[in-house]
Amino acid sequence: MPESNSSSQNPGAQDERNQSYWFHILAQNTPAARNLHTAKLVDKARQQGDRVGIVCDTMQHAQELDDLLWNFSPDAFIPHSIVPDSATTCTDPVGILLCPPVAEDWDTVIILSATLPADADRFKRLALVAHNDETVLTQARSHFKQLRTLGIEPRVHDQRKR
Repeated sequence: MPESNSSSQNPGAQDERNQSYWFHILAQNTPAARNLHTAKLVDKARQQGDRVGIVCDTMQHAQELDDLLWNFSPDAFIPHSIVPDSATTCTDPVGILLCPPVAEDWDTVIILSATLPADADRFKRLALVAHNDETVLTQARSHFKQLRTLGIEPRVHDQRKR
């Protein structure tokens, strides 16, 4: 099932929203490959006019993504900022979040964190990116099961099979 609209299961979801959920499983086994793939997704979503939230767990990871987004493309500037907590408002089109995302604030949310937002079924577009590392893949499997519990069948892009 390529897209899932959960408004019928969740009365709080917007009826007119076309929701999409993706799992990206990379063939590479490094965090750097995961970050680079995330930057490519951010660039693509920005080209479509989306506000993008990237959810990560640590300030160190947020700073790695910050450095990567500043230097990602010599031809394009990706305006972004690190959002350390829920009290901080992000005015840039891309936020690197160290707090749970708010569905109304973001068009696309990319999950790199160990925790899937409880209201994951409310996001317009949600992408989970996992590199080929057993700990990260175990975490991704847990996220996948949580999404299924919410009635969502994400589209899986498994690059290990290529």
